[in-house]
Amino acid sequence: MNNVSRGVELLGIASLVVGLLAALLSGGRSLTKGHGVEETYRIVRTAFGRSILLGLEFLVAADIIRTVAVQPSLQNVLVLGLIVLIRTFLSFSIEVEIEGRWPWRRAEMASAASSGQPSR
Repeated sequence: MNNVSRGVELLGIASLVVGLLAALLSGGRSLTKGHGVEETYRIVRTAFGRSILLGLEFLVAADIIRTVAVQPSLQNVLVLGLIVLIRTFLSFSIEVEIEGRWPWRRAEMASAASSGQPSR
């Protein structure tokens, strides 16, 4: 199981690296199409932010596998809880940055958009 958790960690790291490269390529394409620097920045930031979220999910999964299957002790479970709490906060913060709104406002904004009313 230790090798499995290492493999999942490597997937997390790979998703970060591949996500960064894909975000930079998207940014380059945006610039060559004549989009402004601000639009290009938004594209790169959104694409890389999403890869960070995916990478964090893989890293949390690796920590869970390692703690539950490899080293199940009370101290490791407490450390895992703290790591998951921190990474969840980071994921939540990144998602708010990418979307530009609180997650619980999605449904409200979608219903306002479908009814033609301006969102608050």
